[in-house]
Amino acid sequence: MSESAWWDITLAGLASMSGWEVFAALLGIGYILFAARESQWCWPLAFISTIIYTVLFWENQLPMQALLNLYYIGMAVYGFILWHRHENQTAELNIHSWPWQYHLIFIATGGFLSLIFGYYLSTHATQYPYLDAFVMVFSVMNTVLMARKVLQNWLYWQVINSSAIVLYALTGFYATIVMFSIYLFLAMAGYFKWRKLLAAQHQTRTA
Repeated sequence: MSESAWWDITLAGLASMSGWEVFAALLGIGYILFAARESQWCWPLAFISTIIYTVLFWENQLPMQALLNLYYIGMAVYGFILWHRHENQTAELNIHSWPWQYHLIFIATGGFLSLIFGYYLSTHATQYPYLDAFVMVFSVMNTVLMARKVLQNWLYWQVINSSAIVLYALTGFYATIVMFSIYLFLAMAGYFKWRKLLAAQHQTRTA
């Protein structure tokens, strides 16, 4: 495909973007910004954004992404309750780091499930089944890490978001590509922010 033809396709995709997709993408960016600051209000933004994305992905034959966002709706409620308790000091939930053994189990489990779901999707009329399954499986697993404030969740989001960008580029979700590109930057910023907060927690305990 020539460069001019690719540019024409990109412009046509941008012109046909849904207003709902743009709105959901903006809410998603807000979610990451608030999450990096450990603000409980990140979760209501995620709740609304994921409702919109559930409908959009289902209509565009990305069933795993639709199910993923349906799951996110529940996780937004769970995350808000968990972080709200912490902010009101009725329970303590601190940022913490996982040992390498946990990461090996996490990656192996996610890879295995991605292959299973990818194979299942390949037998049905879905787009890019293995990539769709990979993004879905690791996003589901990593959202739990984020809600539980595991530091390395931000590093996993780097890989997941990069894979999601490829998937959405192939399927024409242009506003979502912009959102996930911003996610890449914000996830790295979130990692350094949480690492700094974790160091401050250690200093407080040893003081």
